[in-house]
Amino acid sequence: MAVFAMVTTLCARPLMAFADGDDMYWPEGPQINSPCAVVMEVNTGTVLYEKNSHEKHYPASITKILTTYLTILNCEMDEKVTFSKEAVKESSDGSSSIKRDVGEEMTMEQTLYGVMLESANECAYAAAEHTGKKLGGDYSTFIDLMNKEAKELGCTDTHFNNANGLPDENHWTSAYDMGLISCAAYRNDEFRKITGTKTYIIPPTNKHTEDTPLYNHHAMLHPFKSYSQFVNQDCTGGKTGYTSVANSTLVTYAEKDGLTLCVVIMNAQSPDQYADTNTLLNYYFSNFKALSIAENENSAAADNTPDLGVMNEHGMYAKVSENYVVLPNNADFSSVKREAADMKSDNKDALATVRYKYGDHVVGCVDLLKSGAKVDLSYFDENSRQNAESDIIRIKPVYFLWVLVLIAVIILSIFMIRRISDNIYVLKHKWSIKKEQRERFREHKLERKQRRRRDNLKFSGRHKY
Repeated sequence: MAVFAMVTTLCARPLMAFADGDDMYWPEGPQINSPCAVVMEVNTGTVLYEKNSHEKHYPASITKILTTYLTILNCEMDEKVTFSKEAVKESSDGSSSIKRDVGEEMTMEQTLYGVMLESANECAYAAAEHTGKKLGGDYSTFIDLMNKEAKELGCTDTHFNNANGLPDENHWTSAYDMGLISCAAYRNDEFRKITGTKTYIIPPTNKHTEDTPLYNHHAMLHPFKSYSQFVNQDCTGGKTGYTSVANSTLVTYAEKDGLTLCVVIMNAQSPDQYADTNTLLNYYFSNFKALSIAENENSAAADNTPDLGVMNEHGMYAKVSENYVVLPNNADFSSVKREAADMKSDNKDALATVRYKYGDHVVGCVDLLKSGAKVDLSYFDENSRQNAESDIIRIKPVYFLWVLVLIAVIILSIFMIRRISDNIYVLKHKWSIKKEQRERFREHKLERKQRRRRDNLKFSGRHKY
């Protein structure tokens, strides 16, 4: 009942009416040079900005975000990765590499740092090949997994054909789809640690006697080459990409004031990818805010909680998960619309999922969780027992026997009354017959007497004359 009350409070309480105008104002965003871009809030999935976000382009090395993410999900970081001839061949054309040799062995952790920091193509291939074999297949098994995961994340403009993003006519995606993939990856703790690392050292291996230093190529996180002017203190990670057919691509993560933003730039002319990313981050951090769902909904729930007796003394039996909505600075929580979400939550304790919308924009979602509130179960046991007893009439065996005796007496009495009634009728009939006989006898006797008298009179008269 308390869960029902919580859901009712969230989804059925009066809401502000929606209409076009200042109440539903959504900042349009700044002008940028890059042809394709998207800005998403990582934890809510809110799309803050789009520019040609569904145009299909070659992603180049930002492909490695999905490669790293899927490898983390399917492997342990201390697993041994052996570089095959096919893996090493991926760096033979002078593309991004850390110069690994055939048969070289590294841990999966070291391999993935090579993927994300130095964008090493042989490391991406080796990680994918290792994971594919672990799943019972090979390198192509991993590519199939990439496309499956992209589809499950909601990507509709994507097809992957390799694990590193090297040019391929059958390898494409969009800024929007890369946003979905990048947000999902950043929500993983291990990925977040790797992408936010500025430098890393691979110790000597069976093929290299010296350390191999790695440097993050993302110029907003770590000064790289001549792009130190783009360093942004809010940047927490990301991935660069470039090929002659893809142009510059860039994924950037940044956190500030409770917001976690992901910016994807595609098909850009360098250094526009950095300049435009900084412009977008500055704009959306300045014009949007995060409002805690738990704080706002729990306050509303407290004001609208029905009288549940002793249950009110122990708090709500369902609570909202720790999450937030993303709204323009001039909006408040009362202006959001709530609706039941049809998506399945990853949280096994979720009772339901609620989606929040501001106008046409999805600005957050939250799971309704079991609160863990405890009550004195003896209260419910006692009251349940009392309620049950109040609804049941208990009859002692002796009373039941008395009832049976009484019923038997009544039935016997009715039978006797009917028998007596019948006997009375018979007796009355006999008495009537006897009475009639007595009457007839008296009449007959009287008639005889009269006849004798007449006879006597006749006899006397005859003698007199």
